[in-house]
Amino acid sequence: MHRILAFATLLAGVALTSAADANMAYVSNEKGNSISVIDLTKMETVATVPVGERPRGITLSHDKKLLYICTSDADHIEVLDLETLKIIQTLPSGPDPELFVLSRDGTKLYIANEDNNFVTVLDLTQGVISAEIPVGVEPEGMAVSPDDKIMINTSETTNMAHFIDTATLEIVDNVLVDSRPRYAEFTPDGKQLWVSAEIGGTVSVIEVATRKILHKIEFAVQGVRADTIQPVGVRITPDGKTAFVALGPANRVAVIDVASYEVQDYLLVGQRVWQMDFTPDAKLLVSTNGESNDVSVIDVAERKVLKSIPVGELPWGVAIR
Repeated sequence: MHRILAFATLLAGVALTSAADANMAYVSNEKGNSISVIDLTKMETVATVPVGERPRGITLSHDKKLLYICTSDADHIEVLDLETLKIIQTLPSGPDPELFVLSRDGTKLYIANEDNNFVTVLDLTQGVISAEIPVGVEPEGMAVSPDDKIMINTSETTNMAHFIDTATLEIVDNVLVDSRPRYAEFTPDGKQLWVSAEIGGTVSVIEVATRKILHKIEFAVQGVRADTIQPVGVRITPDGKTAFVALGPANRVAVIDVASYEVQDYLLVGQRVWQMDFTPDAKLLVSTNGESNDVSVIDVAERKVLKSIPVGELPWGVAIR
């Protein structure tokens, strides 16, 4: 009996360790008003959590214990405890929060409020709004530099990337990019900022030191109309060598050599690919495909789509721990 109990305890311990070690992806379903939880070891959705209206941008706390959720039509931020999968807190955000970024020290959320043309600064230590920064029309994309000194906001209608000093919370420069900028991503060394332009169909590569555009990356997919090639999400590998760009209704993820800006491949994924995130080891990349209500799991090294996993209705954002 003692041996049986010991063996059962060992098996339980192995199961718990496996679950703890598994990469879990969290996907916001914009029309489903839910978060899908995906076990990337099993390659399947294992839970669906109801949240507030129209969840879009999501991000993890630095300790990976919490998921912050922009519930856009509810006009607030919800905090999901990832152990219990329960909403444990509701935080102010300003109207229509769409995307946000967590400061490098984990104490502040910088939130794009699409309806009132402000970036809201949320103090997470106090749970209160500490500042509002006026920016261009329809702010969306948010990024923060690796040294935490510069915060970026892109304004969709003004067609600008706003460089904001995180110490003074003042705009220090505006860089004009192509039409409807949706996302901003720093290279790991902080020397470049990549900004996608959905309607312009390009990605502008900006030198951070001079705030000058170094290059504009264009896309052409054989058999796909140019007007459906709409860059949105951008992710760059931790080694800074490869960039992945979600091309919206073109249903492709572009693979780009960062050094040469050369588009090396187009990966066929689900319909209306929107946002993406890497697993912590950067071996897998997960894309949200809004119109096909699924995510695509991409092998980064092989540049190959491994699997499509069904989620909720109109998946938008993704974050992985």
